[in-house]
Amino acid sequence: MMSEVRYSVMSPEAGVQKSPGGPPPGMGGPQPGPGRPRPGMGGAPPRTGTPAPTPYSPAKRLDTLENKTVYLVDIGFGGGYNFMLQLQKWFKENMPSVTTIVKRKPGHVFMDDRNDLWEEVKAKGHAVVLGVAG
Repeated sequence: MMSEVRYSVMSPEAGVQKSPGGPPPGMGGPQPGPGRPRPGMGGAPPRTGTPAPTPYSPAKRLDTLENKTVYLVDIGFGGGYNFMLQLQKWFKENMPSVTTIVKRKPGHVFMDDRNDLWEEVKAKGHAVVLGVAG
């Protein structure tokens, strides 16, 4: 019996079995929430295809960082703040004309709770390094 189970799990001929509810939460399917059934719990099947484009586009690339202000933003992930301090030290030693400002994103690490920091970056900065560590 055990060898039959092992063969069916490890054999490429057995194929991959997918659950009827679609991908697990956070892996491409709709997120559960108020008014939305959990995957595999009935309701509409997960959406597929290409997501709609966002109205935002990346900022234009700077020709140089000389005499510019660069925000070094730690999002709150473990080790990120120390990394930004090391990056600031590198700028001081290698590109002294660049002003660096180290900030920590307020709120939760995985979501934007407030826009204060981003408004400051837009008003006073020329570039931003948004970083994680771990």
